[in-house]
Amino acid sequence: MIHITLPDGSRREFPQPVTVAEVAASIGAGLAKAALAGRVDDRLVDTSHRIDADARLAIVTDKDADGLEIIRHSTAHLLAYAVKELFPEAQVTIGPVIENGFFYDFAYKRPFTPEDLVAIEARMTELAKKDEPVLRRVLPRDEAVAHFKAQGEHYKAEIIGSIPAGEDVSLYREGGFEDLCRGPHVPSTGRLKHFKLMKVAGAYWRGDQANEQLQRIYGTAWPSKDALQQYLTMLEEAEKRDHRKLGRELDLFHMDEHAPGLVFWHPKGWTVWQMVEQYMRAVYRDNGYLEVKGPQILDKTLWEKTGHWDKYRDHMFTTESEKRDYALKPMNCPGHILIFKQGIKSYRDLPLRYGEFGNCHRNEPTGGLHGIMRVRGFTQDDGHVFCTEAHILDECVAYTALLQKVYADFGFADIIYKVATRPAARIGSDASWDQAESALMESLRRSGCQFEIAPGDGAFYGPKIEYTLKDALGRPWQCGTMQVDFSMAERLDAVYVAESGERRHPVMLHRAIVGSLERFIGILIEQHAGALPAWLAPLQVVVTSITGAQHDYAAEVAKTLQKQGVRASVDLRNEKINYKIREHSLQKVPYILVVGDKEKANGAVAVRARGNHDLGVMPLADFQQKIGSDIALKA
Repeated sequence: MIHITLPDGSRREFPQPVTVAEVAASIGAGLAKAALAGRVDDRLVDTSHRIDADARLAIVTDKDADGLEIIRHSTAHLLAYAVKELFPEAQVTIGPVIENGFFYDFAYKRPFTPEDLVAIEARMTELAKKDEPVLRRVLPRDEAVAHFKAQGEHYKAEIIGSIPAGEDVSLYREGGFEDLCRGPHVPSTGRLKHFKLMKVAGAYWRGDQANEQLQRIYGTAWPSKDALQQYLTMLEEAEKRDHRKLGRELDLFHMDEHAPGLVFWHPKGWTVWQMVEQYMRAVYRDNGYLEVKGPQILDKTLWEKTGHWDKYRDHMFTTESEKRDYALKPMNCPGHILIFKQGIKSYRDLPLRYGEFGNCHRNEPTGGLHGIMRVRGFTQDDGHVFCTEAHILDECVAYTALLQKVYADFGFADIIYKVATRPAARIGSDASWDQAESALMESLRRSGCQFEIAPGDGAFYGPKIEYTLKDALGRPWQCGTMQVDFSMAERLDAVYVAESGERRHPVMLHRAIVGSLERFIGILIEQHAGALPAWLAPLQVVVTSITGAQHDYAAEVAKTLQKQGVRASVDLRNEKINYKIREHSLQKVPYILVVGDKEKANGAVAVRARGNHDLGVMPLADFQQKIGSDIALKA
């Protein structure tokens, strides 16, 4: 007798081995129809999987995260199936699931066109409607290699050939198409109904630029028509908010081929930068941080001692002078340790908090660069707290509260908390990792934060809390971190004098709130669709006259606001007032003040707020109070 235990604790008995599909059918016709896969003793399997011993079983449907991933993985195979039908000479390579969709890489003699994508998607729809069963079989590795070589699928044969000899591999067939895959997959192609191909791009075989270039077709797939449409609508809105597009339109910054991965800030963009930096500088000052500044270039031997050379060498820019090797710093922590080491530190000096707007450089691959979100040169609001073990918990709790306030001031209220635990390749003892991970989790509990565990995602020197904010479109952006490090100060022999008189190594807390300022400003631009709140806007007020008779008054109003500290300009051009209002509205200026003869006579201004809101005529003093309140309240 086979005993199957379901997630609710109930048990079902079967006189002989039974498939996942049969168990689902025994529970109900609705579940049988919805079943996409099963989780048997925590292993994800096809509905055709046969259970021949007592087991725990959860039926996976499209309501589950696993179910959505199976839909996307199966749709990637459907894409390859369609491509092979339309372009038989194309060779298939790999087709994994990615966030919100999937891709598949192909080798083909010519580039795929937008028209090709339309045809491929149409064929995918036709194949799905056939509702062909998706069947799994297992072959010995060498037999599978011969199978795909016979079909002319040399890339697939190479993949299988890299699998250890003697192992079996699983293949999945739907109709006339068969592909290598560990699975699981949907029971039949008819389960794949809501998908769309998005774009085609270049990709290198196995991600190596030395290999041949392939064509990567991206797609998305969802469990329902509404979910697909919501995602496509979000993409349309995201395109309107793209910081690269808005950066050009609002004259904030540009990128140039003469400095790939580096940002040229224009006056308006640099104003935004300065507002963010000065805000964060006040955060340093008001929370016990001492601002420091370390050098850009440090000797290679330092990076070797800290362990960064082994882990990040390929991402570091290096140089040589007088037969010494140096690297542009990819992070600020070693420099802060060298500052800490100057002079004798006592336990009474701890916790000692250093903060730096540190300029860092990382040699990111060209294909990974993305506007100001992913660059090679960036500035971090980097902080390091040197403390004792007894300080860790209080410092982490205080930091989480501080980060929450900062994010709220910038307009973000929804934060996701994750604790990234020890990776396989790490330094330090298991005992120190246990202590560090425990402290981080307990700090979030004391802060009242629900958190997830990200197994193995910690840094090589310590675990960390990852603070991920959600923007106006619900997109996640991982920005802040808090890392507990028992090792790096010891590696560089940084010590303090304990109360007992002995010398001890401090614990080092690595923390950043906004992270890369470049990336954070890109997030802000997209969060607000370029319409930055008044306190951040590069230009807060434009004063414009109706005719030349009000030029002097308009200039006087602008000067009065500037003395108040408001970023105001005056528009005295000989253009129609509606033209000037429209132009400044497109530049997303928070307030446009219009002055005519009546306003001039009464010391007033006609106020138009962003979004075409007419606030009417008010005394200049009243508007000064309003804009001052907006700035003070971070509105």
